[in-house]
Amino acid sequence: MPAKNFHVRQAAVSALRAWAKGHDYAESLVERHAQRRMLSKSDRGLLQAILFGVLRNRRLIDHWISKLRQGKLDAETRDVLRVGLCQILILQIPDHAAVNETVEAGKAPVRSLINAVLRKAITTRKELMEELDDLPPAVRHSHPDWLYNRWRKSFGKAETLAIMEWNNRPAETFFRLNPLSPTDAEIPGEKLSHSPDYYELEGKIPTDLLASGAIYIQDPATRHCVKLMAPKPGETVLDACAAPGGKAFLIAAAQGSGENLTCTDSNEKRIPRLEQNLSRLKIQPAEISVHDWRTPAPERFHGAFDAILLDVPCSNTGVIRRRVDVRWRLQAADIENLATIQTSILENALPCLKPGGRIVYSTCSIEVSENIDLVKAFAEKHHLKVKAKTRIIPTQHGTDGAFAAVISV
Repeated sequence: MPAKNFHVRQAAVSALRAWAKGHDYAESLVERHAQRRMLSKSDRGLLQAILFGVLRNRRLIDHWISKLRQGKLDAETRDVLRVGLCQILILQIPDHAAVNETVEAGKAPVRSLINAVLRKAITTRKELMEELDDLPPAVRHSHPDWLYNRWRKSFGKAETLAIMEWNNRPAETFFRLNPLSPTDAEIPGEKLSHSPDYYELEGKIPTDLLASGAIYIQDPATRHCVKLMAPKPGETVLDACAAPGGKAFLIAAAQGSGENLTCTDSNEKRIPRLEQNLSRLKIQPAEISVHDWRTPAPERFHGAFDAILLDVPCSNTGVIRRRVDVRWRLQAADIENLATIQTSILENALPCLKPGGRIVYSTCSIEVSENIDLVKAFAEKHHLKVKAKTRIIPTQHGTDGAFAAVISV
């Protein structure tokens, strides 16, 4: 039998406790805790809405807790209150359900406290909402101060506010048709005018089309790097950081097959998913193997490729809307450390180009230090040319954020 609804709140609290201890990313925790409690699809959806809602608004919710409750709180009770206030003030779930079932998710000795705080939130809701515009922007939009200040220097205050607002909205689901596995089935979405072959999903994910390889779930922002690469049939191409396979799919689609495509990834555990995705999409690469591009390339790769895609590890600041906990995991020092890793990957990939070949450097970051500044410095060091570049800002383009540049020998 499906679990009772208060089990959804218990699952949300348990997931938050696990997340706080660094056990996993938010997306994985939803699935794990839904399976553990045998939640129905609708309850799983509620669990995700609560967990993502808390993480998107965590700083604001903690501000509300400080207004509603004086004194210390243990970590678990605070998470129960986060779950309750998210439902009442963010998701606008009916008060009786939000209060009664959240109270049940707390331990017996603190249930009266939880009940009192949540009911106070209901009676003071209007005041709490009216004060929002007076809060510091980073509190109102639940971003770390350092990230808000960094973006304000890069984009200005108005654009930074727009980016933070964007990051707190639930993300749409987009998919791309697979030209290597055409279908006559009805396409369950609206075609995007600015992104050929991409659709915004309407309704539930069509599992039959997904399983058959007719479509691939993918944000349109992913296409820009492959568009810049413009791989031609017969060219040898390396997708160096390939898992889970979305950009390898786009390369193979552009070439008409995967026969001249080599895919590598640094993490052996991600290879099975890469293989499964490409197989489902009717793509058989020339090679799929493990290699960490922070280290020198295998000898067989030297001088082997006309084009190399480096979709490098990055800060993910362009996809915070989808990866809701990035803002809390990321630290300022991480961005500079990532730039060091990104440069080493470029250095190790460069010898693998054929004469006249090209590297496409790609991130899902909106940080200039990971993007154009890094690419220009690398090109100048090696006397290369930056032939083209694309910078996608979510609020300006209506998709995830991304950067791509073509570096030619």
